[in-house]
Amino acid sequence: MELQKLDRELYGSFVEKIVEAPFLSRQLVSFQANKGRPRYRWYKYKEAFSANLVEHLLSSYGVDSGCLLDPFAGVGTALFAAADMGLDSEGIELLPIGQEVIATRQLIENGISQSDIDALKKFCEEKVWERSEGKVEIQHLRITEGAYPIETEELMSKFLYSALKQPNTVSRILKFALLCILESISYTRKDGQYLRWDYRSGRRPGTNTFNKGVIYPFNEAITSKIAEILDDIEHANKEKASSGCKRGSVSLLKGSCLDLLGTIPDEKYDVIMTSPPYCNRYDYTRTYALELALMGTDNEALSRLRQHMLSCTVENREKDLIACNLNWGRAIEAADSQQLLQSILAYLEQQKKAKKLNNPGIYRMVKGYFYEMSCVIQECARTIKSGGYMFMVNDNVRYAGASISVDLILSDIAEKLGFETENILVLPQKKGNSSQQMGAHGKDSLRKCVYVWRKK
Repeated sequence: MELQKLDRELYGSFVEKIVEAPFLSRQLVSFQANKGRPRYRWYKYKEAFSANLVEHLLSSYGVDSGCLLDPFAGVGTALFAAADMGLDSEGIELLPIGQEVIATRQLIENGISQSDIDALKKFCEEKVWERSEGKVEIQHLRITEGAYPIETEELMSKFLYSALKQPNTVSRILKFALLCILESISYTRKDGQYLRWDYRSGRRPGTNTFNKGVIYPFNEAITSKIAEILDDIEHANKEKASSGCKRGSVSLLKGSCLDLLGTIPDEKYDVIMTSPPYCNRYDYTRTYALELALMGTDNEALSRLRQHMLSCTVENREKDLIACNLNWGRAIEAADSQQLLQSILAYLEQQKKAKKLNNPGIYRMVKGYFYEMSCVIQECARTIKSGGYMFMVNDNVRYAGASISVDLILSDIAEKLGFETENILVLPQKKGNSSQQMGAHGKDSLRKCVYVWRKK
């Protein structure tokens, strides 16, 4: 098969750079390693990598000063971990929940007063919301209606009303704490492409057997989360007092990196570390719908948000990249001339015409993903200083039986746009396939990698 031949050839051209890295684990390249770590554990953002990974890579490659960029900042793991190491950091983030997590963390990192800490403790210990006669209506999207038990939603509305009566800093931290517990008090679980509903929700009675386990009572979940935040603030204050290290600054640009990278001056950054959405059909606007609804996102805004994201879902429409930025001709040419990519796209188009794709939008999504990532890489090469490292965490994927070597394709494109590939660090434990893929095409383990590129 032509695809496999081209894949082997491209693998051969990078074979000396591909290194199995024993220090890499699923915990390190995911949120798992953040779960027990103060300040990073507050909000469960499953798509994040760990602070430990940031520290390891920056230390291993000798990056100890300057300014870091993360163009897909998520909840700011790279930004805050780099700042703790003394680097200044800047991020770009489109999702409002990521923006809110970063903003609240900045607020806390900059120092909050003892009176605010005391107010938080009192609010929590006295369960002030239980006595509230006022309520704030809990906003819903079509896909979040009925997400909470009735008693829970009642307490949420009283909690929000009571939080709004507190001083600004206290109010923001309380609303943030609520965002952090939504999944645990709801009938839902984040499941990649959508929210999965527990049978106790009453959705699809008789056919839905999914049991997510414990659905936490509101008071237990919120008091536990506020106590955790307060413990971590105390821990951070003690660390600050005993450490002579100067923390770097953290700043955030709100919006899509496809829109914002072009506004950044040449050679501004010393290092880039990021993990873009994977080309895996995961829809962040659906999985984070509870949080987005609570923050006031309506159905129309949700649809707009989905279209502004990097193409990683089958609902993404094709973007006019040249209209976005007239200078992206080089990036488009780099993708046009990538033989393996073009062969994959031809195969997927043929499968689409034969109605063999389980969703016809897969072809458009895969094409959009690589062309948009090519534009992002061009901008990263422009905005990073000569000799600077770019680290990227990403997964290979599989569609219609074709394994797509995202690592090789993006590294080849990066080399056409001003980077050299130093390493492609591979997790020893490879990634499996979906049950549909294995049922139809057999098992083919996929590489999960960290790319290490260096600006020429």
